Amino acid sequence: MKQKHLNETVAFLRAAGITNPAIGIVLGTGLGKLVDEISIEKEIAYSEIPNFPKATVEFHSGKLIYGEFSGKKVLVMVGRFHVYEGYNLWEVTYGIRTMHALGVENLLVSNAAGAINLTYKKGDLMLIDDHLNLQGGSPLAFKGANAFGNIFADMLAPYSKEINQKIKTISKEKNIELHEGVYASVVGPQLETRAEYRMLQILEVDAVGMSTVPEVIVAKQLNLPCAAISVLTDECDPKNLQPVDIADIITIAGKAEPKMIAIFKELIKII
Repeated sequence: MKQKHLNETVAFLRAAGITNPAIGIVLGTGLGKLVDEISIEKEIAYSEIPNFPKATVEFHSGKLIYGEFSGKKVLVMVGRFHVYEGYNLWEVTYGIRTMHALGVENLLVSNAAGAINLTYKKGDLMLIDDHLNLQGGSPLAFKGANAFGNIFADMLAPYSKEINQKIKTISKEKNIELHEGVYASVVGPQLETRAEYRMLQILEVDAVGMSTVPEVIVAKQLNLPCAAISVLTDECDPKNLQPVDIADIITIAGKAEPKMIAIFKELIKII
């Protein structure tokens, strides 16, 4: 049934004119301005796509955009799906499987995250080098999952070392400060307690969020090279914890986003 649904989704999108996208991009919370840089050919709301989950979070707009960016055909998810919305992990990662089935060869992921590493500050960017899956499940743990690839996906290097090196080179050339670190994915939607932030520090986590890891695990199963950048929107100091306003997070993400766009713009030319 899962394969049948995916086939229906892909057939619909191909018929709508989405053909041969080279790069897939997932845009996180408050990170939608990259779309302004794309020469858009097709824009389709998730609600119009057969079997596609529907975005329920008000700041995730929920549409698929196809067009040209930096000379390449790109397919962009503006808005993603989260476990905290009540989706299962198949639904959370459905967009990644769809992109792969449409021919995407490289995946770029972005998210808004909290800085656990206290040397990192609001508005900074962090390239994800490794992750901790703290969501309590796996998107490869379902009956028949091996029909989509090896369920024992090797997670030695979930993030492409080759793409990450290119990103680091670009950030140096553009004089954009880019941290590199470990991202932990939790369920949410509540934010962490002081004790949880202390635990994450003990686990040597650099940033925490509520997405990305399931998508990356699926990309690994599909042998789809990927890279991910976190925009750090708040500082999670358990000894000096301040209330967090989601509106503030979105504002900070929006201010930092041009740096991420500049990196992606150059990166897409060379991958």
